Amino acid sequence: MDPLSAILRFHSWCRGRGKAWSLSGQDGSPAIPAARCAACYGDGQNLVTEDVTVVEGDVATISCRVKNSDDSVIQLLNPNRQTIYFRDFRPLKDSRFQLVNFSNSELRVSLTNVSISDEGRYFCQLYTDPPQEIYTTITVLVPPRNLVIDIEKETAVEGEEIELNCTAMASRPATTIRWFKGNKELTGKSEVERWSDMYTVTSQLLLKVGREDDGVPVICLVDHPAVKDLQTQRYLEVMYKPQVRVSQNYPLQGLTREGEPLELTCTAFGKPQPTDMRWLRVDDEMPQHVVVSGSNLLISNLNKTDNGTYRCEASNAVGKSHADYMLFVYDPPTTIPPPTTTTTTTTTIPTTITDTTATTEPAVHGFTQLPNSAEELDYGDLSDSRAGEEGAIRSVDHAVVGGVVAVVVFAMLCLLIILGRYFARHKGTYFTHEAKGADDAADADTAIINAEGGQNNSEEKKEYFI
Repeated sequence: MDPLSAILRFHSWCRGRGKAWSLSGQDGSPAIPAARCAACYGDGQNLVTEDVTVVEGDVATISCRVKNSDDSVIQLLNPNRQTIYFRDFRPLKDSRFQLVNFSNSELRVSLTNVSISDEGRYFCQLYTDPPQEIYTTITVLVPPRNLVIDIEKETAVEGEEIELNCTAMASRPATTIRWFKGNKELTGKSEVERWSDMYTVTSQLLLKVGREDDGVPVICLVDHPAVKDLQTQRYLEVMYKPQVRVSQNYPLQGLTREGEPLELTCTAFGKPQPTDMRWLRVDDEMPQHVVVSGSNLLISNLNKTDNGTYRCEASNAVGKSHADYMLFVYDPPTTIPPPTTTTTTTTTIPTTITDTTATTEPAVHGFTQLPNSAEELDYGDLSDSRAGEEGAIRSVDHAVVGGVVAVVVFAMLCLLIILGRYFARHKGTYFTHEAKGADDAADADTAIINAEGGQNNSEEKKEYFI
């Protein structure tokens, strides 16, 4: 082994232990007699430096510092061991290296516009007896030069699965790609290709789209030490068939009753916007008196033949949808005559009876249309309506029963009054026809003999009430 190689190996061994090195030679020549080598020592001056990581194109600063300086000379060498600075003098003809600070204890140099070719080890040397040397490593980071999202289809249809690819080109080290749809993170599949000292990463995302994804951004985000918040995005464009809804304009609330009007409105939204909208009656023909005007349906005079399911259909380039409205026509509300007051006065017992009945109209409720299915009728509203009608009917029944009872009581009182008057008029004595014909007799004996009520006619004797 040649003497210089031995010195360098010994130097490296000493540096690994954080110590300087010394050698003993008779004339200071680079010879290391094995018996007279001095081991690494910890006393004296020490060199200190740090590794540097810099983004391509930025400025790297290299610092060589001395502890316990004794005014020894400091110099800086490049990876090719060419002297960059010797004290404050720059032998190397590269103007990108500039002196930042020079003193007995520090040599600080900046390197502007750093490139990949500048990466490597830079050496700090201190001319002492023995000389000291330490190195620092410059690492150059290269951010992705281009970040692009490619989408399989510019416009997708609801329910389709589309493919998106995000590519980060020429980075160092290889980048990590993350996907987001809105605020939700998704998982993609990445592939890495190496070109010389650079890396190109491509991530693939498979996404099944729905109508809720229309206008939502898909974001490709890069994680790389050389760059922060590097991202690109594409907005999804999703076509979907119409969404249809039927609303009841009149009556606003309440039951649909016979003789009253009904007005329905159909609204539809889709992408593209629906251009064809029509009304039809499910399982039957549309009544002739029904008026359809665009999205509106009007029945001016409901009757029970109008009962059924009415459907609004809308279509666009993607497909067709519908919403149903189930119509049930109820009887018109019933009305009871207003209450009356009857007063009866007699000479014996004055009596006044008042009969008042109230008319209660059932609560009014309406139907709610249900989209796409006749079975989805809102039976809660219908139950409330029927409950209201049943309560009204019970109230009317109670009023009628009360009126009948009042009339019966009144009739009984009148009968008692008439009977009382009759018996009052027929109290006292009464007369018979026994002496009839005796008024013309000459004496009492002849009167008795001629009387119609005499003994001869006793079997025919009758009594009469006057």
